Amino acid sequence: MDKEITIIVVVEHDQSGIKPVTYELLNAAKKLAGSGKIIALYFTDTEEADELALTHYGADEVRVCIHPDYHQYIHETYEAGLLSEIEKAQPDILLMPASNSGKELSAAIATRLEVALATDCIDLQLSEDGEVTIKRPVFAGKAYSLCKLSGPKPYLITLRPNIFRGEGADETRTGEIVKEKISLPDFLNPGLVREVGAELDVTEARIIVSGGLGMQGPENFKLLEDLAEVLGAAVAASRPVVDNGWQEYSHQVGQTGRTVSPDLYIACGISGAVQHLAGMSSSRCIVAINSDPNAAIFSVADYGIVGDALEIVPLLTQEFKRILEG
Repeated sequence: MDKEITIIVVVEHDQSGIKPVTYELLNAAKKLAGSGKIIALYFTDTEEADELALTHYGADEVRVCIHPDYHQYIHETYEAGLLSEIEKAQPDILLMPASNSGKELSAAIATRLEVALATDCIDLQLSEDGEVTIKRPVFAGKAYSLCKLSGPKPYLITLRPNIFRGEGADETRTGEIVKEKISLPDFLNPGLVREVGAELDVTEARIIVSGGLGMQGPENFKLLEDLAEVLGAAVAASRPVVDNGWQEYSHQVGQTGRTVSPDLYIACGISGAVQHLAGMSSSRCIVAINSDPNAAIFSVADYGIVGDALEIVPLLTQEFKRILEG
């Protein structure tokens, strides 16, 4: 390839620090960039950002964009900052996570710049001629679409979390770090504000504890929350649970909810409707708990427990807590 490419990775973080999905984006960027340049954009309200870790994971340059409005995610402020940095760097590719904020922000940027946007990708390749090919699930994960991106650049690509993991940090690696206090327009009526640090996003979680109608009521989801707290997991739910108002839509996994790929998915009282399976069947290990031995969820489970989830989940919580504390 004649021209060395430039890739921008948008850093996603919350009050606890940089999210693991950011390091996955850097790992994907390393495989594409070759001898090209990887720029990590870190929007924050403080100069005490953990930017050094980004160079260890593959960033050649870290741009820390500082403004008081970046103390929380507001898509208007992120959009303004990102558009300005794109104008400066003129990247070929821009990578973001397929998280709630990543999906919203990428759509806004693609619309403003009138460029291609490929969402929820699970693979991407760069040919010797500089052509970018992406792979993404379609028809609720029953098939895959291979697309070659074309048109004006930068190409915007969102990557599904937990797919592009690397080998870890290389602490001998260094890069350029630039910190800059930036100016933003005055936003009198900011739109969507997402509280960060409150709970783990199900799309990014490595472990998910999910409940269905078999939990028998919203009050029993406290059992799942207790187990999730011990495991460092996120709590999810099936669509009927959300339709009944037991859980928020942001927790819904399935064809009309979130698509997840955790290391461990514990399905509690979930029958296994095809719509739900479409959202979680790519999990690396599935444990199903259901009182019906013929439930469809057992057809995709690696491990199955036939019994009442209300009785079994507390036992699992107790046992996991004993093992982890020991």
